Amino acid sequence: MIVYHITQLRKMKTVGYFDGTDSSLLTILAASGFCTLPLGNEWDNHGKIASHLQPGEVDIIIAYLHKLLPTSKDVERPIPIPLNLLYPAKTYNIPVLVVVPKDFHEKAENLLGKAADFVNIVTPEDLEENVRKILDF
Repeated sequence: MIVYHITQLRKMKTVGYFDGTDSSLLTILAASGFCTLPLGNEWDNHGKIASHLQPGEVDIIIAYLHKLLPTSKDVERPIPIPLNLLYPAKTYNIPVLVVVPKDFHEKAENLLGKAADFVNIVTPEDLEENVRKILDF
């Protein structure tokens, strides 16, 4: 008789995360049977470039605001905008959580530009709860 663990019967969901994401949260996700994939922007070389994501690679993206905003000294002109970096998320309907302290949500929306239309800005304190809702666990 073959016995399968419940995680083997369902497609394991993958959490794409930018550098700086809370390691405790990532550990909880891994221990709960989720895969994690480090993501990066086009200027700091950490992880898979988020703008190169293909359909089905990740089920959610977690990013701190500063990872979506290059400084002019980090990249050559033209400076990529958050929409460019997160375009696959918009195209493939991948939920994006951008972590920003509550007092800076309005400023974050302005800085995100058109990307603010499809991302969810969350506080660090509410991040885990939002991840759990999206991943349904």
